[in-house]
Amino acid sequence: MKQPRAWQRMLSGRRLDLLDPTPMDIEIADIAHGLAFVARWNGQTRGDFAYSVAEHSLLVEQIYARQNPANAKWQLAALLHDAPEYVIGDMISPVKSAVGPSYTELDVRLTAAVHLRFGLPAVLPVVVKRAIKAADKISAWLEAVQIAGFSEPEADKLFGRPDTALLRGLEIKLRPPAQVRADYVARHLDLLAALKI
Repeated sequence: MKQPRAWQRMLSGRRLDLLDPTPMDIEIADIAHGLAFVARWNGQTRGDFAYSVAEHSLLVEQIYARQNPANAKWQLAALLHDAPEYVIGDMISPVKSAVGPSYTELDVRLTAAVHLRFGLPAVLPVVVKRAIKAADKISAWLEAVQIAGFSEPEADKLFGRPDTALLRGLEIKLRPPAQVRADYVARHLDLLAALKI
């Protein structure tokens, strides 16, 4: 029996094998493009544009940087925390639970390849992973309240109430995918440049 195709052709021309991804097949332009067109919240957000995973990733990195300043290496990890979703999409938590461990295994393999491509360890230190997850939860709270129609008490129950000082000045503005894509690539380049200092 013929094996089903497990690779995807990227706009860069790379051919990414989803079952055995290699760092050589990862390009930031492909990641930024894919994430800019993947909607969070299954597209159930207010506004004229979908709230993309790329926009979410920029917000998570900004929150992480507020909590952990002056560490470009781990800020880069925060920016890339959902990078595999450029090929596997963004599944809301209930769907991930229904799909089971297969999704997690795929995510882990892709994450390792992305990390290695950009000079990060394949597996992040636990303390860094936890800090990025904390920033991710704060982002989810903001998204829930500002654009996904949740009340603050409802968001508090699901994601925990963030520190008010940490939220100061953070406002979600939905933007065209091309603009978000460009900002994602620019932030990635800034962080790489900071790592070479």
